[in-house]
Amino acid sequence: MTGIRLTAPAPGWAIDADVVVVGSGVAGLTTALRCAAAGLDTVVVTKARLDDGSTRWAQGGIAAALGEGDTPEQHLDDTLVAGAGLCDEEAVRTLVTEGPDAVRRLITTGATFDTTDSGDIALTREGGHHRRRIAHAGGDATGAEISRALVEAVREAALHTIENALVLDLLTDAEGRTAGVSLHVMGEGQHDGVGAVRAPSVVLATGGMGQVFSATTNPSVSTGDGVALALRAGAEVSDLEFVQFHPTVLFLGADSEGQQPLVSEAVRGEGAHLVDATGTRFMLGQHELAELAPRDIVAKAITRQMHEHGTEHMYLDARHFGAPMWEQRFPTILAACRAHGIDPVTEPIPVAPAAHYASGGIRTDLRGRTTVPGLYACGEVACTGVHGANRLASNSLLEGLVFAERIAADIAGTRPPRTEPAEAASEGGDAPVPLLAPETRTAIQRIMTRGAGVLRSAASLAAAAEELEALHRTAADVDAADPKDAVPGVDAWEVTNLLLVSRVLVAAAREREETRGCHWREDRPDRDDAHWRRHLVVRIAPDRTPVVHRTETAAFPPVRPAD
Repeated sequence: MTGIRLTAPAPGWAIDADVVVVGSGVAGLTTALRCAAAGLDTVVVTKARLDDGSTRWAQGGIAAALGEGDTPEQHLDDTLVAGAGLCDEEAVRTLVTEGPDAVRRLITTGATFDTTDSGDIALTREGGHHRRRIAHAGGDATGAEISRALVEAVREAALHTIENALVLDLLTDAEGRTAGVSLHVMGEGQHDGVGAVRAPSVVLATGGMGQVFSATTNPSVSTGDGVALALRAGAEVSDLEFVQFHPTVLFLGADSEGQQPLVSEAVRGEGAHLVDATGTRFMLGQHELAELAPRDIVAKAITRQMHEHGTEHMYLDARHFGAPMWEQRFPTILAACRAHGIDPVTEPIPVAPAAHYASGGIRTDLRGRTTVPGLYACGEVACTGVHGANRLASNSLLEGLVFAERIAADIAGTRPPRTEPAEAASEGGDAPVPLLAPETRTAIQRIMTRGAGVLRSAASLAAAAEELEALHRTAADVDAADPKDAVPGVDAWEVTNLLLVSRVLVAAAREREETRGCHWREDRPDRDDAHWRRHLVVRIAPDRTPVVHRTETAAFPPVRPAD
């Protein structure tokens, strides 16, 4: 344990449970439903409303070997290639073999996927896949349908849910084992202010951290809260340098910040072309799959074209689809484009890469267990080893499903006893983390976009690290000078989490002196398997300094010595 915690009032209320699940996407709600079905008293905590997580923004679909002629082995091969040598093969094999049945159970839960005229699940292709294995719903509204089905199931099961609640820190007992979480319930929640859910098993399913960058496909709630909590609790994170930038995000202008509209990879899967301003396709000859190459390759190609042409975006041309196909297959994307004055039926769509998905996260084993006893992680917040250096398209929803079921099975099988949380450190002990002013958020995002975005270098990362450390020191100095200036609140807690996650990400990116997957170092353009087919594992020292450790092989060490 680090003894590090956010500056926050002491919990003024508490409830008890067997399991607390933090997050309401596919990973969190699947875990909660399975735990409740096993007879465990389960509480779901979510930062906004139940259906406001990242899952509902997923357009493309969920990948699984469901089609005729497809096999888990072929899905495994495509995943390993996309992961650029850093996937854990056992984790991937678990994903692809258990995935098809997990999808079928999702359908049993109530999710409805698009079907062919014969009644089979309709499948499409996305980048990196050699077969059509992406199941979708509502054309391009897969995440929304999955979220709807799971939220309905949670409400039908009458699970205890706490909405509009920001998780703060992990509670531990006298032995250092998980004993619950502290959290702050905002305006419309069922409780008021800072409280606690006391439980011997905590599952973090808090989603991504895309808000560390200026432009992202992630919703505003994706501020890296789960990773930051885990780091403060002493957990290890891994592969955080591998941030996937989605190649085709609707370009709204160089100064546009916050969540940007995604143009799903499925649009390319159905035959759209990437072109420059002259209408010339530039992916031909760059990869055997052309526009359907893995995302890191497409994002790099677009970025190179932008540099060569001196432009801020490229184009995605799908005019040949015609209006009926756009309206039936991609109604969400069509509406988003038209809302911004672009009609993809008659004109190419301006696109540019934007931060999309964290391939790394809190390090877990195949049962979702982290390096802190009793703490689990699932979904985008976790690093299971499935994604390696670059996530294969539409593997994320599947990962959430498969590992959620595994986590629930582990908790139900062990049923750890409830214990009392230890008292917080005394005034003479460890000091809480000084909080940043909410307006620091924009500064962090611009530092990260400029220094640790799609294209990185030793110089850009060093500059980013220096600027982030300056913010870190300033917060501590202000707190020491006048603690009243550090006012606890949602905005301050979020930006403090963003700074911690950014510092760790940059520390790992500086360490990895090669280009691999979605980590692109312009000063180290080659992949170096001899020295860097390794994982970077990071933890936070008690003085809040990131400590980076390189593994000796491409395999992860066990999460616990006895494993």
